[in-house]
Amino acid sequence: MRREQERGAVTAEAALVLPLLVAVTVALCWLLAVGAAQVRTVDAAREAARSAARGDDPGAVRDLALRVAPDGATVDVALGAEEVVVTVTGRVAGPGGLVSWLPGATVGSQAVARVEPGVAG
Repeated sequence: MRREQERGAVTAEAALVLPLLVAVTVALCWLLAVGAAQVRTVDAAREAARSAARGDDPGAVRDLALRVAPDGATVDVALGAEEVVVTVTGRVAGPGGLVSWLPGATVGSQAVARVEPGVAG
């Protein structure tokens, strides 16, 4: 008698747990996307700082950073007499859907490079 009452329990439990597993998977994928965007901002800032320290044109430095940075990122290049500071910031939208409660994330990085000898600041 007890076995007959438990029939379908596994199916019901699976039906309740499956959406949760999908939501967790989507959330983890979104976290990977945020991590990848952060790595891209670090790379963009570093490459742009090196380029500016070599004396490249500020417009070319920004273009280089924007090619490496995530879509929609902003680049700020501050040229000084002895050092160059490049700041790259970007935004990663939330995943939406089942995990729409996850907010978007702002990623950013700053790189500093010493101006090479013979380059006017």
